[in-house]
Amino acid sequence: MAAVRHVPRGCAVLADRRRRRRPAEPAPYGPPIERLAADLRRLLRLHGELAASAHAAMSAHRVWAVEAAIGARAIEAATALGVPHPHPSRAAALTRTELSSILTLLAEAGLVLPARVGGFTTDGRF
Repeated sequence: MAAVRHVPRGCAVLADRRRRRRPAEPAPYGPPIERLAADLRRLLRLHGELAASAHAAMSAHRVWAVEAAIGARAIEAATALGVPHPHPSRAAALTRTELSSILTLLAEAGLVLPARVGGFTTDGRF
């Protein structure tokens, strides 16, 4: 009777030990790079439309929000591609120069981005 009680628990302990020894399956850190690139292209187009708008004074807050979103996505893409980037907590506070340099590094790493959209270019000019 004692063997009947302890054998199932013993098997569970052995299975648990095997599970611990096995290396964990690799899991992606964030969204797929294709989605990050598509989001960045969409946000850059939106930024260009807002920057070219006649109502620049009324859309200043929207431009800032789009730039913050571009910074967040650019940092996620830089993390995925191993490109140097600022800490993710700074995404909303990046300057246009910093955004431009991150976008340039992403393009050099192979991410397909437009050559010129809004205030950002792949060569760092405004």
